[in-house]
Order: sequence, then C-alpha cells, then structure tokens
Amino acid sequence: MKNIGVFLIVFCLSWTGFYGQDSLVQAPVFPKMKSSLVMPVRIPLAELSTVVNHSVTDLIYEDDSFNDNENDQFKVKVWKTRPIRLVGGTKQNLLVEVPLKIWAQKGIGTLGMYTYQETTFETVMYFSTSVKFNTDWTVATSTQPNGFKWISKPVLDFGMVKIPITPLVEKSLKKEQQKFCETMDRQMDAQLDFRKYAVMAWNSFSQPFRILDDYDTWLKITPVSVSVAPMKIYRDAIDVYFGIQVFSETFTGLAPASSPLVTAVPDLTNVAALSPQFVLQTTANIPYSKARAMAEETFLNREFDFREGAPKVKVTGIDVLQSDHKLEIELRLQGGVNGTAFVNGIPVYDPDKRKIVLSKTRFRLRTSNILQKTASLLFQGKIVRMIENEYGIPTSELEDYARKSVEQAFNKEYFPGMKMKGSVTSLKPSQLLLTASGLTAVIDMTAALQLLVQGM
Repeated sequence: MKNIGVFLIVFCLSWTGFYGQDSLVQAPVFPKMKSSLVMPVRIPLAELSTVVNHSVTDLIYEDDSFNDNENDQFKVKVWKTRPIRLVGGTKQNLLVEVPLKIWAQKGIGTLGMYTYQETTFETVMYFSTSVKFNTDWTVATSTQPNGFKWISKPVLDFGMVKIPITPLVEKSLKKEQQKFCETMDRQMDAQLDFRKYAVMAWNSFSQPFRILDDYDTWLKITPVSVSVAPMKIYRDAIDVYFGIQVFSETFTGLAPASSPLVTAVPDLTNVAALSPQFVLQTTANIPYSKARAMAEETFLNREFDFREGAPKVKVTGIDVLQSDHKLEIELRLQGGVNGTAFVNGIPVYDPDKRKIVLSKTRFRLRTSNILQKTASLLFQGKIVRMIENEYGIPTSELEDYARKSVEQAFNKEYFPGMKMKGSVTSLKPSQLLLTASGLTAVIDMTAALQLLVQGM
C-alpha cells in the first residue's frame, strides 16, 4: 500500500525520437502535446481484507469481571476464528464477514452464593461498508452493523438446568460490533489516504528523463489536472478510474530545466464516467538523412525515357529537404536531361501503404539546356507519377516499434505490489510537421491500461 500513489508514474508512456538526429544538424523544436490518459486502478478486496485483519487483533473483546454491568455474573471472550473476509455487495458496497469463537461463563445463585458454568460457541458477524473517493485524494468509508448468524447458540449446562445465554451475549456483541465499525473505518481511511503519494508522483516529473540511450532525447511530462469517476465495486475488487490531463514535451540535446516541486496537488474533479480506453499523443522524428537514404534506395541510378528517340535519363544524385513548408525531393539527372528536377509536396500518411507519401506534388526542372526546359512538360508527368507511386517513408517499423515499446511498458511491475497490464488497440501517425532537420510525426495511440494494487 505504501507505493499506491505512484500509479501516476505511468504518465511516462510517450515514446519519441524513434530515429536518431544528425549530430551536426540543429536540434528540432518538438510540439508540446496535450494528452488524455485514463488510469483504472484495481484494488483486490483480498488486499483490503489484509488491511482490516491487521487492524483487528485476534482477541476482539473481553469482559473479565462478574461484577460489572450491574453485577451480571457474566464473563465473555470473543476471538476471530478465521481472517475477516470482504466481498462486493449488490449496492456498490462492501460486505464484511467476521467469524467468531466465543467463550462465556455465567454464575447462577443469590446472596453472594453462585455456581459457575462455562461454554464455548461460534457465530458470524456481518457488516456493510460504503466507500467514496473524496476530492482531496482521501477515501471515506462508512461501516454499519448487519446482524449475526449463530453457528451454535450459547447454552450453559447446569445438569438438570440448561440456561440459554444468547440475549446476554448478543447485548455485548452488539456493543462491540458498533466499536468494530469505528475501528475498521478509522484504519481503512488512514490506509487509503492518497494525498502524500499524489504529491510524490506529481513531483516525480520535476526531472525530465532520457528516453533513448543512443541519442540525447529527453521527455518531460507535466500533469495538469486529475478527475475521478465513482468507484465500481465488484465481488472481488474495487475499480477506481482516474482521468489525467498531461502535457508531454520532447527535447533533443541538453536536458531541459526541471519543473518546480509542489507541496500539494490540485483537488480531484468528480465526473460521472470515464472511458476505459485513453488517447495519448507522442512524436517521432525522422531526419532528412533518413528520408534521403530511403529515396536513394528507390531511385538512385534508375534510368527512364525522356522522350522517344532521346537518350535515357539517369538519376545520379538525390537529396531530400524542406522547401517552403513542403517536403522536396531533388533528383540530379544525366543523359537525356542534364540538370536537377525538383518535386515537392505535402507529406501525408497513407494507412494502406503504412508510409508517409507526398500529395499535391509540384514539379520544376533546372537545366541550362533551353530545349530540355521546353520538353520538360512532357517529362514532368513521368517524374511526378514515379515519385507519387514509388516514393514513401515506411512507418511500419516505427509503428511496430512504438507498439512493442508501449506494451512492454504496460505489462510489468514498476514497483513492488504495483503491476500494470495493458495493450495498444490502435496506433497511427495523425499529423506530419516539417522542421529544420527532419520530419516530425505526431502519433496517436489508443490504449487500455490497468494498474493492479497488491501487497497493501
């Protein structure tokens, strides 16, 4: 339980900078991403049962005087026979079962002359507990008695006289049952105070952290606000859904400045419901050197016809760069055309090809040959179609790597007693941004995640 507040650590699920940066190129400025994350926290009722059992000793109640309670000539001891058990009720409440063994001794007589007899019997006490998450990160429980079930009723055997003492025992147990309610609420409320853990988790993001070992790529996470939906109580667990708004920023080069530490976190905002899935945005940078290498694999040393009867045109060199907010491919040509062809367009993501391709392409030819310039209208259609049909920056490797990395992070134990389970349901680039050094892909991920709390 001592680590439960660190569930916010899972904010660190933005994987950026999949491709490396050129060391001589100025580091790009990545966009600041606002992400929405839903964190279901599952607390097994077996864990809460452990908390309750630690707070309630085996000897629950003892009356060791015959003379108290108006000289009732009655002693009683009450023990737990088995661990206290919690299960979910049908009214979004907890049902508490406390099995008891009771020893009782009763005196029969008058004028100070008594005969004593003792007996041992068993019963089960029941309680009902409601649970609510407060906006100040504390949990409030309210426990009420819910009756008894006698396993064997208490009877004192004085030979010819058998005296049932159920009313005497029940009177004592009802009094102790109310005290037990107060004890359980006090212990559970103290154990389920999330405030200091929320501050610890919030401040854990004051220091940016390196997300790639091979490159100076840093991720900075800034929580903004947290909301909480009503608890859902099942037969064996409690689910709490937190909605978390965060900003994620990616930096390359030197580590960015740390955020100031906080001593308190914002209050929770109550919402009616939260989706079990969440959307997270991250970025991946593809340097122009990578884009150029992919173009060279496809087009370098390719030959094609310029026009009928003319020598073939050969691609002898390629470059890829940014020009007027568009991605431009430069093809250096020899043969039927000597010069440089420029094809630029807007980069878009093609989900069928799983590639970044060019749309709204434009063509121009730079050559000193006037005749070749004149003939370029016949030539440009062939070049443009070739670029549009064959050139693309594959994202399948990037997508598969991001999915694998996220799911590896989802399914592990970050801290003792805090196990994460999750999966990515969809992942694709949604926006492409051109920077001075490369292409930045904004990646949308839809995922489902759960934090299981154990070892409270």
